Order: sequence, then structure tokens, then C-alpha cells
Amino acid sequence: MIRVSAAEFQRHLATYHDAALREGVAILHHGRERTVLISAEEYQRLKRRDRQVMALDDFTEADLAALEATRAPEASKAFDDETTA
Repeated sequence: MIRVSAAEFQRHLATYHDAALREGVAILHHGRERTVLISAEEYQRLKRRDRQVMALDDFTEADLAALEATRAPEASKAFDDETTA
């Protein structure tokens, strides 16, 4: 990712606009990333990946039964000690 000060970004807007088509451009404010310029295509790709939050009432009985029947793979037992306080 390209990192550039806000002043530099304003002076060379067209340059960074073109660069954002290839990779993100982080715009710094007082040395800290404040915004990121990305291509419209990348933005749309990220938006498609947004997760939809569902309430328990949104699940059908079949959905709930399938969830209850789900079991973790045997290999996941290696991580059991990480879940105990």
C-alpha cells in the first residue's frame, strides 16, 4: 500500500488516483493513516463480502437442527486448552 501525506495527495491527486487502481493509497493526517483510496472494483468486491447479521428467529427449524448436528473435526481437539479460562 502506498502511504502519502494529505498535502502530497492534494498536490498530486491524479497520480494517486491512478495508483489506487493498482493498490490502496493510505492518506496520512499528522502521520497516521486516516483514509484509504481504493478502486471502485475493489470497493465493490469488499462490499460483496459484507456479512449479514441474522437473529435466531431468522433460522428455520431445519437450519437449527443442522447446526445442532454439527460436530467439530477431530483435529480441532488440539485447541481445546485455548478455550478454557
